[in-house]
Amino acid sequence: MIAVTSLCTLPATGQDLLARQAPIDRKMKAVDSVALQRLIQNESYDSPAADLYDDWNNQYAHRATALPDSFRINLRGFCMPTTNRVVTSNFGPRWGRQHKGLDVKVYIGDTIRSAFSGKVRIVRYEAGGYGKYVVIRHDNGLETIYGHMSKHLVEENQEVRAGDPIGLGGNTGRSTGSHLHFETRLCGVALNPALMFDFKNQDVVDDYYVFRKNSYESESLLATRLRGVSGKHRDNGSSEEEEDIELATAAPAAAYATEVHFHKVAAGETLAAIARKRGTTVDALCKLNRIGKNIRLMPGQILKYN
Repeated sequence: MIAVTSLCTLPATGQDLLARQAPIDRKMKAVDSVALQRLIQNESYDSPAADLYDDWNNQYAHRATALPDSFRINLRGFCMPTTNRVVTSNFGPRWGRQHKGLDVKVYIGDTIRSAFSGKVRIVRYEAGGYGKYVVIRHDNGLETIYGHMSKHLVEENQEVRAGDPIGLGGNTGRSTGSHLHFETRLCGVALNPALMFDFKNQDVVDDYYVFRKNSYESESLLATRLRGVSGKHRDNGSSEEEEDIELATAAPAAAYATEVHFHKVAAGETLAAIARKRGTTVDALCKLNRIGKNIRLMPGQILKYN
């Protein structure tokens, strides 16, 4: 008899449970909706590139669009593009035009790595400019460009992680010696990489960099003084002569020189032959140009000498 009574009460109890569950379900829907919106906001915060770039155009390395008045760039999870610490040319005016990146000394065959995680947008060769270069668009809103490489190691539309090898150091394109030309761009506009990257200390300057239109120029000049070539460049960013003098004084055979000359390598020329012709030494040439004695010289390559 007791068993029958229990069975009879089950339907009513089930209906009561459903009745009591209904408002809970409505609350959970509200909670789920809030959580979903929060998740969307967090993803948008972590991947702001989606708000900056309306399309994915593989045709151009840098097509400038309107810059926001301010924009916070997440620099966490970075990898230095190269382990080399020597910056050879600054961002800013150079040789009568704008140099839109930093030149960092690398040797042919050195591994070049992606600075942040992202998607490869361009893999191309440009004889009169970047040489073999790669453009990567990152979730933090930046695009980075890596120029003058000797070999590509990635393909267009490939997903990469920070630190993944993307190419090998080289001297292709419009280049006077093996180096990495490294650019950081926001909305297609070149920003001074020294605002974010400290190659000398192999680190980024902070967890975040906040771009502000109204203070960018002064911040860029300060960054060049702090993290550019020797930290001694003038405020206009154009101190190629100072760089040449510094390099010249690094070579014992040119310790008292105040003027640097240039030699264009002919086919078949060696460092020893050039040293004899220019009245200097192989050691001085190597130190002045920051190259090794066993480097393979290429016809048309430009070397500094005193």
